[in-house]
Order: sequence, then structure tokens, then C-alpha cells
Amino acid sequence: MRENSPKNTISVDIGGTFTDCFVVHGKRIVTAKSPTTHHNLSIGFLTAVKGAARELGLDRDELLGRAEIIRYSTTIPTNTLIQRTGPKLGLITTKGFEDTVTIGRSRQWADGLPVEYQRGIHYATLRKPVPLVLPEMVAGVDERIDCFGQEVMPLSRENVRNVVQHLVDSGARGFVVALLWSHMNPAHEQLIRSIIEEEYPEHYLGALPIILSSEVLPKLGEYPRTNAAILNSYLHQDAAEQLTALGDELRNAGYTKPLVIVHNSGGTGKVSRTMAYQLYGAGPVAGLLGGVFLSQLYGYKNLILTDVGGTSFDLGLIADGQASSYQYRPVIDRWLVALSTLEVKSIGVGGGSIAHINYSLGNQIEIGPQSAGSMPGPACYGQGGKEPTLTDADVILGYINPKYFLGGRISLGRDRAIDALKNKIAEPLGLDLAESAAAIRKIADANMGAELYKETALKGHDPRDLVLVAYGGAGPTHCCGFASELGVKTILTLPFSPVFCAFGAATMDIMHTYEKGHRITLDNGFRGEYVPDYTIFNEIVDELQTRAIKDMRGEGFSDRQTQVILELDMKWGTQLNTTRIVSPRLHLEGEKDAKAVCSAFEKEYARLYSSAATYPESGIEVENLLLKTIVQTEKPRFPRHKTNGTDPTNAFKGKREVFWQDVGTFQATKTYERKMLRCGNRIDGPGIIEAEDTTIVLPQGFSYTIDQYLNGVINRT
Repeated sequence: MRENSPKNTISVDIGGTFTDCFVVHGKRIVTAKSPTTHHNLSIGFLTAVKGAARELGLDRDELLGRAEIIRYSTTIPTNTLIQRTGPKLGLITTKGFEDTVTIGRSRQWADGLPVEYQRGIHYATLRKPVPLVLPEMVAGVDERIDCFGQEVMPLSRENVRNVVQHLVDSGARGFVVALLWSHMNPAHEQLIRSIIEEEYPEHYLGALPIILSSEVLPKLGEYPRTNAAILNSYLHQDAAEQLTALGDELRNAGYTKPLVIVHNSGGTGKVSRTMAYQLYGAGPVAGLLGGVFLSQLYGYKNLILTDVGGTSFDLGLIADGQASSYQYRPVIDRWLVALSTLEVKSIGVGGGSIAHINYSLGNQIEIGPQSAGSMPGPACYGQGGKEPTLTDADVILGYINPKYFLGGRISLGRDRAIDALKNKIAEPLGLDLAESAAAIRKIADANMGAELYKETALKGHDPRDLVLVAYGGAGPTHCCGFASELGVKTILTLPFSPVFCAFGAATMDIMHTYEKGHRITLDNGFRGEYVPDYTIFNEIVDELQTRAIKDMRGEGFSDRQTQVILELDMKWGTQLNTTRIVSPRLHLEGEKDAKAVCSAFEKEYARLYSSAATYPESGIEVENLLLKTIVQTEKPRFPRHKTNGTDPTNAFKGKREVFWQDVGTFQATKTYERKMLRCGNRIDGPGIIEAEDTTIVLPQGFSYTIDQYLNGVINRT
């Protein structure tokens, strides 16, 4: 992996329904899909790679042997949390704070629940999530560090030994250590680890993994910090075992380089330089980085990324060409953490989302969040599914060709879709079959459109000024529907839209992030003074940089290849919430540097909230420092093509009956083969463009044009 310009790359993204593969092989780009095998993700992984190899005329092992880098975004953490298959853990905390995780926040009961569930829960039935560490497996030790990092009560080694022995006797198979104010001074956490290692050294079978909160997330807030440490420990075992096993399989098949993992922070790294929590939600983040690549390719500053997969609808925003919108306190499963992950919103609407009747709301049709997944899948799959899904509705309405699903590799049963929809929706509500299918599609599009509105208009962005990128297997099928009400003028689709997150992974750089929380006052406000001593600021930067250099050298890169970026979470002196900026200085050597940092904060704050909202008199503080180290990798290349004229006749396949909502009936509609379209070809709606792994639905009032990169651009006419 020392080479910075791989010519043969494989990128694999695991989804809830399909596993996607994107391969750059010399000047060729090929894609492949395979059903996700939840019982063993590596089977779906290798099956997808085999499909890509077949497209290249190679066998699987030959393709793997030629690969310079394999990037992988996985759902291992999601599966572990859904199935609760993590190890039994023991939590060691400061005595008197054993109930921190159990008590949680006042809204802990709602963390991680879909909005529709939150609205439907009555106070009498509120239930907090069952903790990952049971209350009887939490033990306190006599110790105390104060908020300044000073030792108030020393740690007793004998007390620690007794607590550890009690947890081991209770069945602990791993330890999480999360002490009060350990992010200010980790000495007590480190001492506890050394005591455990003395009692259970690595060369004994009883050796147990130990996770310190001060190393996972050294930031203010014992609840999110403890949650982050617990999650990392709970997910560690499954992730380590599965990734190690996959790495062994790849090496046996001929791949000679380290497996590179996609992180939810927006970068990638070796397995040996990855923490388990960084895997959670990494696939959608990869799609977001694919949007950054398109922004640079086309010169679009602002994009809205929309991914309609089999299980969910994910969306993210690119502003000024950057994916810089962070979830500062994301929820992983049901647990609030303070990790800096890129923000991708998700709702339970996708091709496999189940349509059902909510009798408590006046016999209203609802879509999701329950999904048929890949097994049994929609009713039309013929794998035992009996519930009607969005895909079933699309088949009934004629949008999806049952004989050409995944290029004909899977044959869908329209009759099975009709039976499911008739039994579960149409007959109970006394509706016509087409009417009920159209209602399902319209409700799904409306739900996705409403989420788009919240993420654009309600955050200060005019949707009419955004370019929408539609991907996922069902994205091009529904994009005109959910974009219409927002006034979006341009929609971009790509030949590899169904594997866009795998494509996004192929554009990602090697990147690691390091955080440390510490409140540092830079500007005293009313007194008009800048703090004269910047020792703490510089010491933290040096500490983070030392860790970063070590990891990048472990990745195989020199200091010269590594770009360093410092980001700061800052706020006015009277505020609780912070605003993140890119620091114009890596170190502070004097008042001039402090002024530059404060000026950058004021400018960013005014941009977000208007200059009238600034309050310089209150002073300016730094709450958290985040250091990024980046090594850029070569990106996929898209050659430009010359136009072949607008006439799409060469790709015409014939006509079939399609239900169009604007006329309320089935109409004979022209269909086209996507791979036969050439640069400059234009299709005016209504029309259907069929690709091997997706279908572009073009209603009346829209046009579809193949651009110079052979991507499909949908415009309002």
C-alpha cells in the first residue's frame, strides 16, 4: 500500500439488501451486485467480486491478485447491535457514578427511534433501551480526578483488584474503563489497565481486552464518552473476527495488500488502524464522498445526495464542494455518543419497505420502516415473502420489467406482487389494484421529499439551486417523484448509480482523525484581551500529531506525503453549542495567531447565523480540537466523449403498459436500453430507461440526456 496511485482497485459496500462492488481495472470500470448474506458477510462480498471479475473476463482470484487496494464498507457493527451478539462486558467507573449509563439523558428513551415511533409512544409505555452493559456488571472504584485534571483521591490498587475479580467471576469477557474527568487526566484509567494486565497477562487464556474512554473519546461529557467506549468494546470482537477472517480469505485468493476499511469520519485506513465504532454507518458516508468527487468533476458547488436502497432512504448535503456537515452527537443504535461522524440522514423507506395499513390512524397506508430485506425480500422475489413492498408496487405499475431485473439474472413474479398487494392493501381498503399501488408509490415519494425539505430548505438552502444526485437501486426509479415538489431543476444519475456507495469508497483518501476536548479561552471579550499563554493549545496539538504520525507511518506513508488539518469546535463565551471551523493555524505562537483563529470563527458563525447573531463581548472559547491526517489517493477517471446527436432510436426496445399518475391510467410507453444510449442522446418523458441494475422512470415534463461523461442528466422541461 506504499504506492499512492493504484491502477486496479476494488471497492465493496455492504447494504441491507445487496452487496455492491465497484472495480477500476486499468481504464475499465465495471460493477456487480450480490444479495447480502447476513449470516456471513464475506460470502456476499466474494460473490460480488466474482461478478465483477466475470465482467472483465477474469476469474475471481485473478482479479484479486491484480488489485492494488481493496476498500470495504461493512455492516458488521449494525448486525452486532441488531442481534446483540457482542461479549458480556464489565464497566469500571468512578464510585458513585455507576448509574450514569442507566440514567442517561431525559430523552434517552427516544434516542435512535424513528420519528414515527416516537410520536406513537404513550408516556405510560415509555421504555429505555436495555443497556449493553447490565447494571450488575458495573462496578465503581474509589478515586477522583477533578475538572482541572488534578488528583483529588488516589486510586487503590487493592480496590481495583477486588472490583476486577468480582466482574470476572460474574462473567466479564472484556473491560470498559470510564472514569470521571479522565479526558483531562487519564492516569487513573491507565493505572487500572496496567493492574488488569498484571492480573490477566496476554500469555494466559484468561487475558481480556481493555478499552479506556480516554483513548476512544477524550472529550467532555461522561455519558456520551462512556457510551462510545462501551460501543467500541461491544463491537470490537465481532468486527475483529470477521475482518480477520475476510483478510485471510482474500490472501488465500491472491490479494497481497492490507484490507482498507471505510470510516464514518470520511476517510479510510487499515484494519490495524481502525476502531470498531468507525465502521458504523460508513457506507452512506462513502456515498457522500462520492458526491464530493462529482462536485469537483462538474464544478457544482452544492449537491444533495439521495440513496434509495432496498432498506432505507439516505441523504446528505455537499455545500461549497465539501462534505463538512458533522453529527456532533450522533446516535449509534440507541446510544448517544460525541463522535465526529459525517452527517447522513436516513429514514426507513426503500425498495424493500413493507406497505401496511395503520388502522389506528383512519385506515391510512404507511410505508416502512419495516423492510423485507434480501431474505425473503419483496413478494415478487418468490423467496417466501408475503408482504407488499415498494418494489412490488413498481412492478405492478409497469415501472420495473419483471424479466429484466438485475439484467435478467433475477426473474420477478408480477402475479405474486399482485396477490400480496391485493390481500394486504387493496381488498381491505376497497381500492382498485393500480390505485393502491400508485398510492404506495406516492406516499413513499412524499416521505422522501419531506425529508429532503427538512435537510435543505429548513437548513437555509434553496432546493432549486441544488443539483440532486440519485443513486441506489431504486433512486433513479423514484427521483423525479420525490424531487418534483421541491422544485429541483437538475438530477444526475450515473451508470453505476446502484453501486454508488461502493464508487464513493473508491474516491476516498487515507484519513485518520484524532480528538481531544479542552476548554481554552482565546479572547476574554469585555476586557479585549487575548490569552497570552498558548501552551495548553500547542501541547494538545503536539499530542494529537504524535499519534497521527505514528498511525500514518504504520499505514506505510512518510511525513512528507501526509497533509495535516486542524479543526476547532468553538463558541461564544455564553454559549453551550459549538461551531466547527478549519483552523488557519496549526500552532499558536502569539496574539496574531489567536486573532486569526478568532476571526475565522466569527466569519463562519456570521455565515451560518448572520452577523447580527455574533457576540464578541462574551469572549471566544475553544471546546474541542480535532486533527486530521490525509494521504490523497488516485481517483477514478472519466474520459470525455463527443456527442453522437440527440436521437435515441438506437436504444429503443419497444413499448409496454405503464401507469402514470398524472393521467391516472396505464399508457403504452416507450422503453430504452441504457447501455445503448450514446453521448448527446435525449429522451423526453414519458419514458422508461432500463439498465441492468436500475430503472430510470421519466414522467411527462422531464427530459433525460447523456452527457460528455456518459452520465444521465434529468432536467425539467
